[in-house]
Amino acid sequence: MTGIHIKDLRLRTVIGANNWERDVLQDVVISIRFRYNAQKAEMTDRVEDVFNYKTLTKRVISEVEASKFNLLESLVNHIYKIVKENKELQNVSVTVEKPNALRFCDNVIAVKSDEDEDK
Repeated sequence: MTGIHIKDLRLRTVIGANNWERDVLQDVVISIRFRYNAQKAEMTDRVEDVFNYKTLTKRVISEVEASKFNLLESLVNHIYKIVKENKELQNVSVTVEKPNALRFCDNVIAVKSDEDEDK
């Protein structure tokens, strides 16, 4: 199994429950981790044999930029479901950060992972 980490994908979306938050695009930072069987790609070194994480990233970008969630928890769950549509991916973990969401705080971070689903 090979691990992939798509780290710090920076997007803008409508996120938040306050009225002012519904009128402006805000920054979110998304990281996605997963493992998959890359044995064939490792042997052939051919793009055709690897999981296409560029396609996954484009889908996440499209979905997030078009979304309007009140809660960070809902957004992280939405992205997690997108990633989980790819049945060959295991040990999936999605992290969404909302910088400056709270005063005196760098980030509020929501995490959804396969570990959460196993409970």
